[in-house]
Amino acid sequence: HNLFYKMAARGPPGVRLLQWLGFSACWDRQKLYQLWTLFLTFLCYTSYHLSRKPISIVKNELHKNCNTTDHNSTANCSSWKPFDGGNYESLFGDLDTAFLFAYAGGMFFSGHIAERSNLRYFLVLGMLSSGLMTALFGLGYYWNIHTMAFFVIVQAVAGVVQATGWPAVVTCVGSWFGKGRRGFIMGLWNSHTSVGNILGSLIAAAFVSEAWGLSFIVPGIIIASIGVIAFFFLVTDPKEVGIVMEDSSEKDRTYSVQEEPLVPDSAPLLADERKVQSAAQPKAISFWGALKIPGVVEFSLCLFFAKLVSYTFLYWLPKYIRDEEDYSSSVSGDMSTLFDVGGIVGGFLAGTISDFTGGRATCCVVMLVLGAPMLYVTQVVFQTKPSTSTAIGMLAALGFLVNGPYALITTAVSADLGTHKSLKGNAKALSTVTAIIDGTGSIGAAVGPLLAGIILNKAGKQQAAQWDNVFYMLMASDALACLFLLRIFVKEIKGWCSTGCCRQEASSNT
Repeated sequence: HNLFYKMAARGPPGVRLLQWLGFSACWDRQKLYQLWTLFLTFLCYTSYHLSRKPISIVKNELHKNCNTTDHNSTANCSSWKPFDGGNYESLFGDLDTAFLFAYAGGMFFSGHIAERSNLRYFLVLGMLSSGLMTALFGLGYYWNIHTMAFFVIVQAVAGVVQATGWPAVVTCVGSWFGKGRRGFIMGLWNSHTSVGNILGSLIAAAFVSEAWGLSFIVPGIIIASIGVIAFFFLVTDPKEVGIVMEDSSEKDRTYSVQEEPLVPDSAPLLADERKVQSAAQPKAISFWGALKIPGVVEFSLCLFFAKLVSYTFLYWLPKYIRDEEDYSSSVSGDMSTLFDVGGIVGGFLAGTISDFTGGRATCCVVMLVLGAPMLYVTQVVFQTKPSTSTAIGMLAALGFLVNGPYALITTAVSADLGTHKSLKGNAKALSTVTAIIDGTGSIGAAVGPLLAGIILNKAGKQQAAQWDNVFYMLMASDALACLFLLRIFVKEIKGWCSTGCCRQEASSNT
């Protein structure tokens, strides 16, 4: 075990090569590695979401709506078996359920495994496997596969291997950045979710009408390629490159460079090395111990409903736009990216404002309270066949309010709770805490698209009733997400009030 740790602690091979060539000699190593880790983990998780998005675009091609203007000729309108029947919504729901429930189950185990393995190997293996599974779904087009079991199994395995991504990248970023600007940094960094969705939509839409198999194969190649880059260049922990993070009384952490000992057989230095190795391998936290951290349960349950709403749009928004607006498959996919554009702004502002105010829960509650009526307004407006500019504004605003809380909880809140003072500096707990929070949210992410498929299938041909009921479900979920944060929200408000009262009292005394 110690030999494996020493080999891993030397850092990734690409970085070792650059160090040997002397490229980092004249740069600020701390900032360089921080920026590089932020950029590379951004690319990694962008590719994860990029490879998840094609299924929502391809649904419109697997079952074609022959009543739309782009399919006036019935000869040019043939659906892909087995999705050509009247139960196609239910079959699409099965695909989403297979992926998302497998993802949710895998998430709870992935954090546990990530804490006990080399994080870089764990992430890269997950990315290569995700690329394989994504491409395999697309190969069903070229292999002329029409068996539902094939698509369900591929989606389920893809869900398990995709669960490797989030605990790994959050732990990497959390190990390099302190709490002071975490909301701002992670709010900006978390735009990878929306950027991945946007790129995935655009790539899938580019191929969907001609050969939908390429809508999966190309994203599969992309995520596998970035996984190879991560293997050679991702530094998952500062200690791998001789940088030691030291806790300080300040809001942010400070850094010091740990030089290699010149005399390795010296007794005092060997004693220090043993201390460093012991500190570098803290005891992993148990699942029950992570649940005891204040706020983990509340934010996990809130994320269950927040992610339910977000992922329902992730998997069903292109179809909703097509049903309501009669756009083609490619145009519907392109329009759905506006929801993610709003999500980028929402996640960034939520993180930045929560940094200044210290109120993570308050930011989430405000956006959730505004999000529920926005859902109702969007559904009413889209029933009137709005202009393109109005539709763009509505989708962007909805993405802003829906994805803001989801982004804040999965990034800054998870990192805060994973480095809670009760853990006494045990950074290895971050993977488990992240997995619990996002794993619970992922169950909601699985339930949302499943319920949407059931509701749409039961409503039959009554399209207005179909989507009305789906939006009522989303509004109720938004309200429940807000409800679970009330205790922390009230606590934050009381903290601000007591601080304000203390300042007034101090000023009156002077």
